[in-house]
Amino acid sequence: MVNSQSKSSFQPPKPQNAVVKSSLVSEPDKTWTIEDSAKLYNIKGWGEPYFGINAAGNVTVASDGEQRNLLDLAKLVESLKKRNLNLPILIRFPDILADRIARLQESMEHAIARYNYRGKYQGVFPIKCNQNRHLVEALVRHGKPYQFGLEAGSKPELIIALASLESRAAAIQPLLMCNGYKDREYIETALLATKLGQKPIIIIEQPQEIDLVLEISRELDIKPILGVRAKLDTKGIGRWGNSTGDRAKFGLTITEILQMVRQLEAAQRLDCLQLLHFHIGSQISAIKVIKNAIREASQIYVQLVKLGAKMQYLDVGGGLAVDYDGSKTNFYASKNYNMQNYANDIVAQVKDACDQGNIAVPTLVSESGRAIAAHQSVLIFDVLGTSIVPSSDVFSPEADAPLIIRNFWETYQSINETNFQETYNDAIQFKQEALSLFNFGYLSLAERAQAEELYWACCYKIAAIVDQCDYVPDELEDLAQIMASIYYANLSIFQSVPDAWAIKQLFPIMPIHRLDEKPTVRGILADITCDSDGKIDRFINRKEIKNVLELHPLVDPSPYYLGMFLVGAYQEVMGNLHNLFGDTNVVHIRITPNGYQVESVVKGDTVREALSYVQYDSEDLLETMRCRTEVALQNQQITLEEAQKLLQNYASSLDNYTYLK
Repeated sequence: MVNSQSKSSFQPPKPQNAVVKSSLVSEPDKTWTIEDSAKLYNIKGWGEPYFGINAAGNVTVASDGEQRNLLDLAKLVESLKKRNLNLPILIRFPDILADRIARLQESMEHAIARYNYRGKYQGVFPIKCNQNRHLVEALVRHGKPYQFGLEAGSKPELIIALASLESRAAAIQPLLMCNGYKDREYIETALLATKLGQKPIIIIEQPQEIDLVLEISRELDIKPILGVRAKLDTKGIGRWGNSTGDRAKFGLTITEILQMVRQLEAAQRLDCLQLLHFHIGSQISAIKVIKNAIREASQIYVQLVKLGAKMQYLDVGGGLAVDYDGSKTNFYASKNYNMQNYANDIVAQVKDACDQGNIAVPTLVSESGRAIAAHQSVLIFDVLGTSIVPSSDVFSPEADAPLIIRNFWETYQSINETNFQETYNDAIQFKQEALSLFNFGYLSLAERAQAEELYWACCYKIAAIVDQCDYVPDELEDLAQIMASIYYANLSIFQSVPDAWAIKQLFPIMPIHRLDEKPTVRGILADITCDSDGKIDRFINRKEIKNVLELHPLVDPSPYYLGMFLVGAYQEVMGNLHNLFGDTNVVHIRITPNGYQVESVVKGDTVREALSYVQYDSEDLLETMRCRTEVALQNQQITLEEAQKLLQNYASSLDNYTYLK
């Protein structure tokens, strides 16, 4: 059982000289405004133009960034709960997805017009970013006016792409980029899809692929459209920087590209090579890196044209970053450019290289996944309870109390703005000494408890002083985290936000209501898995990562809702079944002038479904339990009523959500 408050069991008689009670939370600040909350959680930095705060103190969602039709997120959650959709719940906003596609297209078209670029832009979405059917279908639907295509990095993703993209008898068709490792079946399927009017481009990423492609194309008598992925010398930065450069996992070196050109020329298929592709990693936070990569790739493109290849496309890959912390810097969870800067630099660099080489400019292609998909998903979860640092009334010790207790008390009384660093070190020392004395039998359990209470009282007092300091000494930097409350969140980090666990990815997290109140608790989040790694203790901040999140005290029985934002890229498919917590409930919400419409609902896993993933048959389990209750009944270990109650609970649990009610 998780208690909302925790106190030491040591309660000595209350003397006349009792000191003030140490308190975890302060009195409500009536001067706090929603603007203060917006600044604290930096929602304008990472959330605009889609997320804001209304006068009621609730987070709002705007479908198209125009702030016309605003949806109250907290009210939406309450409404979904009345539809028997329990938390945690992933809410997708397809209209935001549509807006992201439109913004990228408009940025590229604006850059093309600005620089008088005599080519066009065609985007593709990398399916690996989010393979869920409803999202892919929405993306294809909203991308149709722009001939937006798809990128497949595996055979299963190719199967998705072929069934999702419509065949069109138009002059400009959506592109289907065929990346990843390829076997005969993959290549045959891609080539045969041209007979359906689709436009797959087979991108050579390994030297041995070219022989197989040429062999299959001869057998099928289908002329392929080929691309080549180049290993640039330019490397990305951040989490995925080491996956790029001349020792990257995928792509051909310059020497290998030249060998491929000669091989295609010998096979009289050099005209099939029409695309140059590169990828310098996901979440490129610095625009300088993108500029350098485009400059290098543009020169390779020009040289391929001069070698006789009938080049038409330059695919700049992914990397367009998302500003997760809203700082607008080159920090790995941010970016120091906007979408228009990105488009301008691509168009300008390619045009300059082509003009200098006196060749026609290519159709520009990008594979932006994170920048398109991240904003449209919000994970909402509730808090089940808290665990706080022990806090209670602190009393002066009796005259005959052990010396360590009396010294500890004097230290507590002496804490002020001039000696707080010294007294913090003293408090740590006294706590350690008290533990040693207890272990050797010189302190009673009650005396050890009093020492612990004095230690935490010192920490509270020092923390209050540190909060007012412009400079925090090194040894006190972790004090806030040491004293942080633990808020137990009804979710599995391993299932819903695996990147937060695996690579320490930062996501904006904040309450979705009560934002007209000052959050007076500093806490970390722990999930409901039985794993110590199931926690979040790194949060976005405008200047640097912070180790605690400002939260509101729980008010029983009112629920407390938190939202994790920008989780639409990579998280869902990469989640795992740790402790058999399965997929969450998912809803797709379309915002309308009259409110909203629930477009579709995807129910989260039941216990029965989660068990099936690890090869358990629910009916076999039920039968086993029935037999065991019968034996227990015969042995008079259980009553008939108890046996029926047990079986009813067992059976109903199988069909319930894996998360807590």
